[in-house]
Amino acid sequence: MVLQMFGFRRARIILIWICDLRSVRGVANPSLTFCKSPPPSNVPVAVCNSDWLHSMGGEIDFYGQAQETARLVSIAAYRGSYSGNCLKRSMTLWFLLRRQGIEGELRIGTRKAEGKFEAHAWVEYRGRVLNDTVDVGERYSAFKRNFG
Repeated sequence: MVLQMFGFRRARIILIWICDLRSVRGVANPSLTFCKSPPPSNVPVAVCNSDWLHSMGGEIDFYGQAQETARLVSIAAYRGSYSGNCLKRSMTLWFLLRRQGIEGELRIGTRKAEGKFEAHAWVEYRGRVLNDTVDVGERYSAFKRNFG
């Protein structure tokens, strides 16, 4: 419980910091507008236990830990005063994963819906979506380049 509270506080602070990047050139008025949708309600909930680390072909898999971090960022976005858009939430998650030594991928995708150009951001870990629905890659055409 103490570790979860520490992670939640860290996620909330980073989210506030990223949402407050108005003074940084190029971030205040990006040429691409990201959707202002709430965090998805079906973000998988990871259970805090010793099964976080799984061996995959000799490599350590941090998927459970990455899921838990995504869950904490989602809670911070819902309960904090700065919810941020999908890009800010994804940047927060990506940053926290990097601080834990987990190689998350910041993905950005676009689509044209109802005559409007839309963009969306999410984070993946080894091809598995962390902070959105699993079909986000089908709904948005992701850039080939990993932004993380």
